[in-house]
Amino acid sequence: MPGSAYHYSGGGYKIAEALMVDATHAPFAETMDSLVLKPAGMSRSTFAQPLPADLQAQAATGHFAVGKELPGGFHVFPEHAAAGLWSTPTDLANLLLVFGRAWRGESRLFLLPDTAREMLRPQNGGPYGLGAAASEAAGSPVLMKRGQNVGYQAYLILLPGEGQGMVVMTNSDNGSILAEALIRKAAALYGWPPLGALAD
Repeated sequence: MPGSAYHYSGGGYKIAEALMVDATHAPFAETMDSLVLKPAGMSRSTFAQPLPADLQAQAATGHFAVGKELPGGFHVFPEHAAAGLWSTPTDLANLLLVFGRAWRGESRLFLLPDTAREMLRPQNGGPYGLGAAASEAAGSPVLMKRGQNVGYQAYLILLPGEGQGMVVMTNSDNGSILAEALIRKAAALYGWPPLGALAD
Protein backbone atom coordinates (compact mmCIF):
# COMPACT_ATOMS: atom_id res chain seq x y z
CA MET A 1 0.00 0.00 0.00
CA PRO A 2 1.46 3.45 -0.92
CA GLY A 3 2.95 5.27 2.05
CA SER A 4 3.03 2.20 4.28
CA ALA A 5 6.71 1.31 4.03
CA TYR A 6 10.06 2.65 2.85
CA HIS A 7 12.02 1.08 -0.01
CA TYR A 8 14.78 2.64 -2.10
CA SER A 9 13.51 2.52 -5.68
CA GLY A 10 15.30 3.84 -8.73
CA GLY A 11 12.55 2.13 -10.71
CA GLY A 12 10.01 4.33 -8.97
CA TYR A 13 11.55 7.33 -10.71
CA LYS A 14 11.05 5.60 -14.05
CA ILE A 15 7.33 5.37 -13.22
CA ALA A 16 7.27 9.05 -12.19
CA GLU A 17 9.02 9.89 -15.47
CA ALA A 18 6.39 7.98 -17.48
CA LEU A 19 3.58 9.74 -15.63
CA MET A 20 5.12 13.14 -16.37
CA VAL A 21 5.47 12.30 -20.07
CA ASP A 22 1.83 11.18 -20.19
CA ALA A 23 0.62 14.27 -18.34
CA THR A 24 2.61 16.85 -20.32
CA HIS A 25 2.54 15.14 -23.75
CA ALA A 26 6.20 16.18 -24.10
CA PRO A 27 9.57 14.42 -23.84
CA PHE A 28 10.84 14.20 -20.26
CA ALA A 29 14.03 16.17 -21.00
CA GLU A 30 12.02 19.09 -22.42
CA THR A 31 9.62 19.09 -19.47
CA MET A 32 12.43 19.11 -16.92
CA ASP A 33 14.22 21.84 -18.84
CA SER A 34 11.21 24.16 -18.71
CA LEU A 35 9.93 23.28 -15.22
CA VAL A 36 13.16 22.84 -13.27
CA LEU A 37 16.47 23.44 -15.02
CA LYS A 38 15.78 26.87 -16.52
CA PRO A 39 13.95 28.31 -13.46
CA ALA A 40 16.80 27.10 -11.23
CA GLY A 41 19.44 28.74 -13.44
CA MET A 42 20.86 25.36 -14.46
CA SER A 43 21.93 26.45 -17.94
CA ARG A 44 24.60 23.76 -18.34
CA SER A 45 22.40 20.81 -17.36
CA THR A 46 20.25 18.44 -19.40
CA PHE A 47 18.37 15.16 -19.16
CA ALA A 48 18.90 14.53 -22.88
CA GLN A 49 20.04 10.97 -23.62
CA PRO A 50 22.27 10.45 -25.44
CA LEU A 51 24.17 13.60 -24.63
CA PRO A 52 23.93 16.00 -27.60
CA ALA A 53 27.02 16.01 -29.79
CA ASP A 54 27.83 19.66 -29.05
CA LEU A 55 28.06 18.84 -25.31
CA GLN A 56 29.98 15.57 -25.55
CA ALA A 57 33.34 17.33 -25.88
CA GLN A 58 32.63 19.13 -22.57
CA ALA A 59 31.69 15.97 -20.66
CA ALA A 60 34.17 14.46 -18.22
CA THR A 61 35.21 10.93 -19.16
CA GLY A 62 34.29 8.35 -16.52
CA HIS A 63 36.89 6.05 -14.97
CA PHE A 64 36.75 2.64 -13.31
CA ALA A 65 38.28 2.23 -9.84
CA VAL A 66 41.53 0.93 -11.38
CA GLY A 67 41.90 4.19 -13.34
CA LYS A 68 40.88 2.84 -16.75
CA GLU A 69 38.56 5.02 -18.84
CA LEU A 70 35.03 3.82 -19.57
CA PRO A 71 34.74 2.53 -23.14
CA GLY A 72 33.23 5.39 -25.11
CA GLY A 73 33.82 7.77 -22.21
CA PHE A 74 30.42 7.37 -20.54
CA HIS A 75 27.23 5.32 -20.56
CA VAL A 76 23.86 6.28 -22.05
CA PHE A 77 20.98 5.58 -19.67
CA PRO A 78 17.41 5.11 -20.87
CA GLU A 79 16.16 5.91 -17.34
CA HIS A 80 16.26 9.69 -17.67
CA ALA A 81 14.79 10.55 -14.25
CA ALA A 82 16.77 7.98 -12.28
CA ALA A 83 20.17 8.19 -13.99
CA GLY A 84 20.11 10.64 -16.89
CA LEU A 85 20.99 14.07 -15.51
CA TRP A 86 24.10 15.70 -16.95
CA SER A 87 25.12 18.67 -14.82
CA THR A 88 27.91 20.71 -13.25
CA PRO A 89 28.74 21.48 -9.62
CA THR A 90 27.70 25.11 -10.16
CA ASP A 91 24.32 24.16 -11.60
CA LEU A 92 23.60 21.72 -8.77
CA ALA A 93 24.64 24.39 -6.26
CA ASN A 94 22.13 26.74 -7.91
CA LEU A 95 19.45 24.08 -7.39
CA LEU A 96 20.38 23.78 -3.71
CA LEU A 97 20.18 27.57 -3.30
CA VAL A 98 16.71 27.63 -4.85
CA PHE A 99 15.60 24.73 -2.65
CA GLY A 100 16.98 26.42 0.47
CA ARG A 101 15.14 29.66 -0.29
CA ALA A 102 11.89 27.70 -0.74
CA TRP A 103 12.46 25.79 2.53
CA ARG A 104 12.97 29.10 4.38
CA GLY A 105 9.84 30.59 2.80
CA GLU A 106 11.79 33.15 0.77
CA SER A 107 10.86 31.84 -2.69
CA ARG A 108 8.09 30.01 -4.52
CA LEU A 109 10.02 29.74 -7.80
CA PHE A 110 9.03 26.14 -8.51
CA LEU A 111 8.61 24.69 -5.02
CA LEU A 112 6.14 25.84 -2.39
CA PRO A 113 7.71 26.19 1.07
CA ASP A 114 5.46 23.43 2.45
CA THR A 115 6.59 21.11 -0.35
CA ALA A 116 10.27 21.81 0.32
CA ARG A 117 9.77 21.12 4.03
CA GLU A 118 7.90 17.87 3.31
CA MET A 119 10.79 16.78 1.08
CA LEU A 120 13.04 16.94 4.15
CA ARG A 121 10.73 14.88 6.35
CA PRO A 122 11.97 11.26 6.61
CA GLN A 123 9.34 8.96 5.13
CA ASN A 124 8.10 5.84 6.95
CA GLY A 125 11.14 5.49 9.15
CA GLY A 126 13.58 5.35 6.24
CA PRO A 127 16.60 7.60 5.79
CA TYR A 128 15.00 9.40 2.85
CA GLY A 129 12.66 12.32 2.51
CA LEU A 130 11.20 12.85 -0.94
CA GLY A 131 14.16 12.42 -3.26
CA ALA A 132 17.17 12.71 -0.97
CA ALA A 133 18.46 11.56 2.39
CA ALA A 134 16.95 13.71 5.12
CA SER A 135 18.26 13.95 8.64
CA GLU A 136 19.01 16.39 11.43
CA ALA A 137 22.31 17.50 12.90
CA ALA A 138 22.07 19.37 16.20
CA GLY A 139 18.47 20.26 15.40
CA SER A 140 19.27 21.55 11.92
CA PRO A 141 17.75 19.74 8.92
CA VAL A 142 20.23 18.30 6.44
CA LEU A 143 19.64 17.19 2.84
CA MET A 144 22.19 14.78 1.38
CA LYS A 145 22.36 12.91 -1.91
CA ARG A 146 25.05 10.77 -3.44
CA GLY A 147 25.10 10.41 -7.21
CA GLN A 148 26.49 7.10 -8.44
CA ASN A 149 26.80 5.92 -12.00
CA VAL A 150 29.55 3.69 -13.37
CA GLY A 151 32.65 5.85 -13.71
CA TYR A 152 31.31 8.77 -11.66
CA GLN A 153 30.72 9.59 -8.00
CA ALA A 154 29.15 12.81 -6.75
CA TYR A 155 27.79 14.18 -3.51
CA LEU A 156 25.69 17.14 -2.50
CA ILE A 157 24.73 18.39 0.93
CA LEU A 158 22.54 21.28 2.05
CA LEU A 159 21.79 22.79 5.44
CA PRO A 160 18.78 24.88 4.36
CA GLY A 161 18.40 26.72 7.65
CA GLU A 162 21.97 27.99 7.44
CA GLY A 163 21.85 28.53 3.68
CA GLN A 164 25.05 26.53 3.33
CA GLY A 165 25.96 23.47 1.35
CA MET A 166 28.40 21.87 -1.03
CA VAL A 167 28.55 19.91 -4.28
CA VAL A 168 31.41 17.58 -5.19
CA MET A 169 31.53 15.78 -8.54
CA THR A 170 34.20 13.30 -9.64
CA ASN A 171 34.77 11.16 -12.71
CA SER A 172 36.02 8.04 -10.95
CA ASP A 173 34.45 5.07 -9.20
CA ASN A 174 36.79 5.98 -6.31
CA GLY A 175 35.45 9.53 -6.13
CA SER A 176 33.31 9.08 -3.02
CA ILE A 177 36.48 8.89 -0.90
CA LEU A 178 37.47 12.38 -2.05
CA ALA A 179 33.92 13.74 -1.87
CA GLU A 180 33.35 12.65 1.72
CA ALA A 181 36.76 13.98 2.80
CA LEU A 182 36.03 17.38 1.24
CA ILE A 183 32.57 17.58 2.82
CA ARG A 184 33.94 16.74 6.27
CA LYS A 185 36.67 19.36 5.83
CA ALA A 186 34.06 21.96 4.86
CA ALA A 187 31.93 20.95 7.85
CA ALA A 188 34.84 21.58 10.19
CA LEU A 189 35.81 24.83 8.48
CA TYR A 190 32.30 26.34 8.48
CA GLY A 191 31.24 24.97 11.85
CA TRP A 192 28.48 22.71 10.59
CA PRO A 193 26.94 20.47 13.25
CA PRO A 194 28.29 16.88 13.38
CA LEU A 195 27.02 15.10 10.26
CA GLY A 196 27.46 11.50 11.41
CA ALA A 197 27.38 8.96 8.59
CA LEU A 198 27.04 10.46 5.14
CA ALA A 199 24.05 8.64 3.69
CA ASP A 200 23.59 7.29 0.17
